[in-house]
Amino acid sequence: MENMEMKKRKKLKTVEVAYIGIFVAFIAVCSWISIPLAVPITLQTMAVCITAGLLGTKKSVIAVIVYILLALIGVPVLSEFSSGVGVLFGITGGYIVGFIFTALIVGVMVKLLGKKIWVYALSMFLGIAVCYAFGTAWFVIYNNNNSADAVTIGSALSMCVVPFIIPDLVKIAVATLICKRLNKYVEA
Repeated sequence: MENMEMKKRKKLKTVEVAYIGIFVAFIAVCSWISIPLAVPITLQTMAVCITAGLLGTKKSVIAVIVYILLALIGVPVLSEFSSGVGVLFGITGGYIVGFIFTALIVGVMVKLLGKKIWVYALSMFLGIAVCYAFGTAWFVIYNNNNSADAVTIGSALSMCVVPFIIPDLVKIAVATLICKRLNKYVEA
């Protein structure tokens, strides 16, 4: 009986690893899709939200961390096929690290409140808001430590957050619908 339990658990772990790998690739592909506007928009945040909505907290956080580690070692998984220590620890690296918080918030809220449309939408909104907050704080601190021109939080928000609010609301709506539609097919 114990042997059967171990086989079942081993199979589940294989499935979990497969899901994590698939969603790491999904985040990378979505980061490469760029909508060229005055400030280019990628589908990276949408992919992180979908990953968290479908995989749950543990697996989605692992997927985001693996994605970040791949970028850190030089695999071109970030937007514009970029990667490396310079990008991750650069002025906008806080937004990428903030994806961990997005995955955590979405995963926890969906687990606690259920797989309802309003839960997906609210959790994704809050997750992206925390990502914005972390990334903006990082941006201000990095800039003010490495540049003669100080940046205020207000000017950082107007440069790094305001142009992305409407596109991110659209991405949240799409991610919510995708998660609601696909959650019954993904063994989270």
